[in-house]
Amino acid sequence: MILELQAVSKSFGALKAADAIAFDVEEGEALGIIGPNGAGKSTLFSLISGALAPSAGRVILDGRDVTRTSAQQRCLAGIGRSHQIPAPFERLTVFENLLVAACFGRGKREAEVVQSCGDILEATGLLTKANRIAGSLSLLDRKRLEMARALATQPRLLLLDEIAGGLTEGECQELVAAIRKIHASGTTILWIEHIVHALLAVVSRLVVLNFGRMIAQGDPREVMDSAQVREIYLGSPI
Repeated sequence: MILELQAVSKSFGALKAADAIAFDVEEGEALGIIGPNGAGKSTLFSLISGALAPSAGRVILDGRDVTRTSAQQRCLAGIGRSHQIPAPFERLTVFENLLVAACFGRGKREAEVVQSCGDILEATGLLTKANRIAGSLSLLDRKRLEMARALATQPRLLLLDEIAGGLTEGECQELVAAIRKIHASGTTILWIEHIVHALLAVVSRLVVLNFGRMIAQGDPREVMDSAQVREIYLGSPI
């Protein structure tokens, strides 16, 4: 078991953004998380990655309680995260963005990570754009770079936050193919996504959130066929 969430909650005043969320993630698994806007999905990622501290509950990584450890410590321990809105170092090149992530996210010297950063650029379809200034990239390439920067930290657990949002169908298919390769290489994936068909092409299990609470989990097709999920998430009980 690479990740265990034990009744994890987060309150902002009277608002409960995460309400006693509990599930496990097996090493090597690809798990999807869906839910309507405001369901608490990105808050959950912040609780897992260490950007937010929970109000209650525990986060267990590899059998070790990391609930009170920092985001940097969790990154060094093997949690990598992409963000919904890509935020690269826009004045650096694509390759330099990866070097920064690898050196500071893994605590290594530049000479130690040059080869691995090149391999990641190739795996994510960015090798030919390695020397492009990040601020000049298209949305698809910014999404790829966001994922590549997370991979440069050499995560065992990769958190993808709506990585397919805003892409065309063709671009989405390219991204899904890249994510499949990453998963096939042995990386455990936890993926939040509104583009459900993209998610279903990769994950083997779904978790559904609504108003900060987990309302369903299990086989993706069975979860999507659930009347409760259709009514809450899709707006239709049929």
